[in-house]
Amino acid sequence: MALMFPRLARNFVKNGYFPTDEPTLERALAALLPADPSNGPMCILDPCAGEGVAIAEAAHALGRQQVQAFAVEFDAERARHARQLVDRCIHGDLMDTLISRQSFGLLWLNPPYGDLAKDANGNLGYQGQGRARLEKLFYQRTLPLLQYDGVLVFIVPSYVLDAELVGWLTRHFAELRIYRAVETQFKQVVVFGRRVRRRDQASDSVKATRALLLQIGQGDAEAEELPPAWPFLPYTVPASPAEPEHFYRVTMEPEQFAAEVGRLQGLWPMVDAHLGAAQQSLRPPARALSLWHTALAVAAGMISGVVRSKAGRTLVVKGDTHKEKTLQTEFTERDDGTVAETRIFTDKFVPVIRAWDMTPGSATRGQVLTIR
Repeated sequence: MALMFPRLARNFVKNGYFPTDEPTLERALAALLPADPSNGPMCILDPCAGEGVAIAEAAHALGRQQVQAFAVEFDAERARHARQLVDRCIHGDLMDTLISRQSFGLLWLNPPYGDLAKDANGNLGYQGQGRARLEKLFYQRTLPLLQYDGVLVFIVPSYVLDAELVGWLTRHFAELRIYRAVETQFKQVVVFGRRVRRRDQASDSVKATRALLLQIGQGDAEAEELPPAWPFLPYTVPASPAEPEHFYRVTMEPEQFAAEVGRLQGLWPMVDAHLGAAQQSLRPPARALSLWHTALAVAAGMISGVVRSKAGRTLVVKGDTHKEKTLQTEFTERDDGTVAETRIFTDKFVPVIRAWDMTPGSATRGQVLTIR
């Protein structure tokens, strides 16, 4: 996901962060060649970018002026670092992003390593039949983002190459080549390929490539070390038809949410629009209300607010009405001598007025009084 410089050693194997060694990165970049600048700019993506060093180095190797570098990183600290090196970076989970399909000419994929939890397979969208691994999940999620004729650089432990993953690679990519990383601590291999439409699995070349990948994955063969000088025609990274139309996180980032709350100040700027009608002055009644009408209006919640008596008592009143049921039981004797029991439930509307005593010096100041 990034280089392991001494200043970054604190991040080593943190939250599944397995950095790529510097010699492997330099030799892998030697296998890439930029397309003709007249064809337009290139868009490249690292969906597990770490601190963004690898994808930034790839952008410089391909010609920084004609490359748009995109990155996704889960860790907040590393995402802040990556944003200083790339054009656009999402801080978040790749599974929580919306990214336009077939928008990138280069997919630099060094995913997290490890098994998927059994109860998370369905939630994360893993659709394989073999051993559920994070590497395979990230491959499934990012493959549609790579345009046809685009280049894949896939860095994974060699033992992840089971029959299922090898079948995906040989089906989706041509010109597949595999090499061992220079640093051997994590048993990483680097797989290069060019995306094509579904390939015929019966051809002799595909069978030979599939057999080699399986042997390396099973430990029956060892891949050659990534050569210092690329011995074949380099992989030309094609120009992208356009910048991704969609490249954002589905759920709002914490920093973005805080900024929006500060900008909008919650719902208070819209209080007049929602509560303006309630704040308008009401028409006075046609005639003075009797005590009965006043009590009924208060209990119904139509009248509320601050009430001051002539004696100086100050109450904040709010009326309400709720329904209660009363039970009446009647017993009657039938002709055969048995007793019949009849239960009658009657709805009764009970007005309740609650008052908040705000009278200075009152013994009940600050208390909520209930008036029935």
